[in-house]
Amino acid sequence: MIDTTTKWKPELYNEKHSFVYQYGESLIKLLDPKGNQRILDLGCGSGQLTSKINEFAKETIGIDKSVEMIADAKSKFPEIEFQVMDASNFLFNEKFDSIFSNATLHWVKDFRNAIKCMYENLNSNGKIVLEFGGKGNVQTIVNELRNALRLRGYENQSNLDLWYFPSIGDYCTELESAGFRVLSAEHYDRPTELADEESGIKDWISMFAESFFVGVLEKHIEEIKNEVQELIKDKCLINNKWYADYKRIRIVAVKEENVC
Repeated sequence: MIDTTTKWKPELYNEKHSFVYQYGESLIKLLDPKGNQRILDLGCGSGQLTSKINEFAKETIGIDKSVEMIADAKSKFPEIEFQVMDASNFLFNEKFDSIFSNATLHWVKDFRNAIKCMYENLNSNGKIVLEFGGKGNVQTIVNELRNALRLRGYENQSNLDLWYFPSIGDYCTELESAGFRVLSAEHYDRPTELADEESGIKDWISMFAESFFVGVLEKHIEEIKNEVQELIKDKCLINNKWYADYKRIRIVAVKEENVC
């Protein structure tokens, strides 16, 4: 069985993939944190958005499954509480007024338990503000990556199921089944400019899709990355800048208690 645990690299993340949290800043406006609120940043990464939320909230806590990212967050923002926790298995003694999550939930294959945890850790009428990869996200990049692996005989790697990219209908149905009332939901295209004009797609693969190369010969890894970047040039290289074909889901919902 292939190990699908993503090994996060904080330096590469912050140097060339800061767009992850930069795009998330607009999500904070939807969150609208208040000075009397306790807020959870679910999948906080290096803590940049946690820190921004904390400027307005009474208390903000960041959790992430990556030990490396939490260590980086603690070093950057020592005044904020960060903990290593799994998005599909967490519980706090004191509940939250809001839960915020940016670019995380597509990594959580156990999505039903993640939704259950969000519900159980919210106060009554508490709010969730979420954005993550939706149906068709990075399809151009990943399809070519799978093809390149398959052509070299890496059948198991080519079939790796690393992410959860639901349709908006599927995810809203899951939220409603758990007891949430969906206030707004959007599935939209967000072509995302990558930092490096020479190796943008290769860097993206190194950051987010390295699990596909477990068991792949060293001589083939760079070869495959180069091949993928070259083959998608007509779709992803625009005015000499590389873009990832992101499709995002953005949702605001509130916790409803069972009433007669």
